[in-house]
Amino acid sequence: MKRRSFAFLAAGIGLGLVAPLASAQSDAQSFPTKPVRIISPFSSGSGPDAAIRVVAEKLGANWKQGVVIDPRPGGSGFLAANVAKQAPPTGYDLFLADVGHLAINPSLFKKLPYDPKNDFVPVGGLLHTSFFIVVGANSPYRTVKDLLAAAAAAPGKITYGSTSVGGPPHLGAAEVEAASGTRMTHVPYKEISQLNIAVSNGEVDWTMGSLASSGALLKGGKVRFLAIADDTRSASLPSVPTLEEAGGPKGVQARSWVALMAPKGTPAAVIATLNQSLNEALKQAEVAEKFATFGYVPDPMTPAALAKLIDRDTVTYEAIVKRTGASAD
Repeated sequence: MKRRSFAFLAAGIGLGLVAPLASAQSDAQSFPTKPVRIISPFSSGSGPDAAIRVVAEKLGANWKQGVVIDPRPGGSGFLAANVAKQAPPTGYDLFLADVGHLAINPSLFKKLPYDPKNDFVPVGGLLHTSFFIVVGANSPYRTVKDLLAAAAAAPGKITYGSTSVGGPPHLGAAEVEAASGTRMTHVPYKEISQLNIAVSNGEVDWTMGSLASSGALLKGGKVRFLAIADDTRSASLPSVPTLEEAGGPKGVQARSWVALMAPKGTPAAVIATLNQSLNEALKQAEVAEKFATFGYVPDPMTPAALAKLIDRDTVTYEAIVKRTGASAD
């Protein structure tokens, strides 16, 4: 009787362990059964907002459930991050975040009200975009070589602008400065419109701009793109050389990326379902075409690959922030 009781007890324990696992797998297979909310730090009408809405439409059609975009702009992404980290870890509340929120802010801010690694888990990539070296249409600097030669000849005289301290354009420009062995002066602006005017009229010598931020100026003949700070040319602007091809420093890659995260504790099976659906949406030709209008490239990847990207860029930007002395506090 004792042996039989023990056997029944062991079987009961086994069933107790299997039941939650089976339930979790069943939930993931039926996910989602209600609308999914994507909490975003980007303002309505911005490039990332437009991109996630394109993908949300595809996800909603696939799931036959609504996908609601909940913009919470402001506070360097703190507002959206706080809402997202406090959401139930069920997969029905996701966090849209970029390289700044996940890999730069930990070094830029002495006190961060969220922890990218401990408050969230990766779901998958959404997009990436590269930055170009942009000068005014009437700039005397026709090439990257011209610009860097002027910077070398008069340390501190050449200026570059950005819309925020510690953002990818600022740190990307600082990396060009460091890698070229020159010394330039950073000029921060509060609004992208102010920066665009400053570059166009020569108030600042250059900036790091993307197709989303500077493409309209390029089409309007207000600016010129001297090079792309990446290791390959842009499919949208194949005539623009890479920074290295243009005579600039080798190995400088100024990119921004956007990804989806979930609150820590979201079941792995649900994350896998979300990732599969997201990647399927990103591989659709219509999505790539719409992204291209902003200079965006769809970035499907596994949660593990996204985790590696975050870790890599956290280390990279920590070194750049330390070298530049950038601080947002």
